[in-house]
Amino acid sequence: MTGFNLKHVYESQQFDLELLNIVFNMADKMKKDLFAKQRQYADVLKNKIMASLFYEPSTRTRFSFESAMARLGGSILTTENAKEFSSAAKGETLYDSTSVMCGYADLIVMRHNEPGSAKIAADVSCVPVINAGDGSGQHPTQALLDLYTIKDNFLTIDGLVIAMVGDLKYGRTVRSLSYLLTKYNNIKIYYVSPLVCKMDDDIKDYLTTNNVEWEEVSSLEKVLPLVDCVYMTRIQKERFHNLEDYESASGKYILDMEKIKLMKQKSIIMHPLPRVDEISQEVDNDPRAQYFNQAKNGLYVRMALLYLLLGNDINIK
Repeated sequence: MTGFNLKHVYESQQFDLELLNIVFNMADKMKKDLFAKQRQYADVLKNKIMASLFYEPSTRTRFSFESAMARLGGSILTTENAKEFSSAAKGETLYDSTSVMCGYADLIVMRHNEPGSAKIAADVSCVPVINAGDGSGQHPTQALLDLYTIKDNFLTIDGLVIAMVGDLKYGRTVRSLSYLLTKYNNIKIYYVSPLVCKMDDDIKDYLTTNNVEWEEVSSLEKVLPLVDCVYMTRIQKERFHNLEDYESASGKYILDMEKIKLMKQKSIIMHPLPRVDEISQEVDNDPRAQYFNQAKNGLYVRMALLYLLLGNDINIK
């Protein structure tokens, strides 16, 4: 149908430039189709079932996947807190849970607290598995919608300068986005974080190996005039092993009206959400603030992925 040859989506490294373009082109079609009077894709997955298996809390990811499946005509099996309200509470392993669920559904969307869990599930499952976040590991569909948002604003991604700010150690979104940015030319990334939240060496080594320039800085004000995109993240209290480290990092970087005066007029502000205090609410009305559009783009990208993974037997031009 399209050249999309993945069975599962569990990490960003699975995507090359060709696959990224396939996803983004399909997302464009989904976005256009949603506003059309006669929708081509409204019922393309009407005989398919998606299992939404979330072991950790989620708002945007879970609801956007479920909305995406519903808008394509599919059905949904869902649990909001599988860690407490599934057989995992009785000690059932992820291996067994996945083996059972793939007998009930045509696709599994999974969020889990353990890094690497999505790959474990994919290795077991007889149906496609999509990683909706695996602890502090990866969140590939978030990275796809982030990249789609950047492309939507700048048309091209080559040559952009991007600052990733906040919790880079435990932030699966910035890890996944860093991987995808290596597919483009002349990218520079500034990593702006407290000492206890620095980006891990595995990502920095991967960027270096793939000829992507990166720099670690402590001053947000220093990089704001230099970048095309500021990607803010919250300090994730739930990931820290001790309260002192969290308190030393919390509130260190806050983007407010004074700080955004330092930014380029054509730059954008992104955030995977939820936010705590790292972006002042007054910034929301600035046209550079793209985080709510970013969340909307999650619907189109996830519709595209569901169709690409499940609609291989459907012929739509």
